[in-house]
Amino acid sequence: MSLLERTLKEIYPQDTEYRNRAKERLDQLALPHWALGDLMDLSIDLAGITRSMNPAVTKKAVITMVGDHGVVEEGVSKFPQEVTPQMVYNFVNGGAGINALARQAGAEVVVVDMGVATDLTELARQGKIINKKVGLGTDNIAKGPAMSFAMATRAVESGIDVVNDLADRIDVFGTGDMGIGNTTPSAAIAAVITGKSIEELTGRGTGLDDEQLAHKQEVIKTILDCNKPDPKNGLDVLMKVGGFEIGGIAGVIIGAAAKRKPVVVDGFISSAGALIAMAIEPFVRDYIICAHRSMEPGHAAMQEKVGCKPLLDLNLRLGEGTGAALAMNFVEAAVAVLTEVATFEEAAVAGADK
Repeated sequence: MSLLERTLKEIYPQDTEYRNRAKERLDQLALPHWALGDLMDLSIDLAGITRSMNPAVTKKAVITMVGDHGVVEEGVSKFPQEVTPQMVYNFVNGGAGINALARQAGAEVVVVDMGVATDLTELARQGKIINKKVGLGTDNIAKGPAMSFAMATRAVESGIDVVNDLADRIDVFGTGDMGIGNTTPSAAIAAVITGKSIEELTGRGTGLDDEQLAHKQEVIKTILDCNKPDPKNGLDVLMKVGGFEIGGIAGVIIGAAAKRKPVVVDGFISSAGALIAMAIEPFVRDYIICAHRSMEPGHAAMQEKVGCKPLLDLNLRLGEGTGAALAMNFVEAAVAVLTEVATFEEAAVAGADK
């Protein structure tokens, strides 16, 4: 049995008993009923995910998956491909947006080379990144599949591997990404799995103008016509129109669900990974916390398909895991509400008249 098959057998829905116990306590807190709104809903989810009335959430890691994309040949990005490895060095040196926000949230950043089109073995040898390279970037999906089926499986299993290696010391996982051109495969994945139109789903990425956006939309139409992925088969979608880092993100989500750990999903690219993960195993949705709604127009449709309301809406469009890092503060806050706020009885406060 493969690692993926073994892992899928370990995924179950949230625990109803702990959800009910959390709801019962929250109903009795010394404040107007459900006055902390979405935080209280998140408290229930965390109890159900962890099977605990005191969920462990203090040890956090954002896993930033990195990969390149052959589709940049089609002129779908404003930035050249060499930016991808340059940003890896920025991550390693602690100078990127994710580094600053992860430090603020008390989370570590784990950088994984899933398919950068540059040799980064020295960084891996030094222990600064994890080497899970599936290939030197995907093939151009406007001309054929992104990768082989074996590569797609390996990408997902690499994400599972990373979670398995970290699970003993990490309570909460966050997903992040880096890869020039990766909004194009993400929009293609969204179109396949949500059934929405390419125009509705495709955004400006790193800042395309109107003409460049129209070109990007035409490229995505070509991608879907060329590859015809099966929306019910997550690995087929990944193989035909995905990316190595997107597969890695899907693996992180699947791995976290198998370990009964919450996984905070970042933006547009991370949500593409979530759609792949859900197409492989629908029960992973019970472990996903949607960090924020990005400026990419297709993100709302992706989150609707996941069935997850985002915690934040801050007009973010960076990726890297930055939104996940920010949302980790709210994960801790939700546990504080569940465990630290007194009930009316405990606080000797008169409850509301019924």
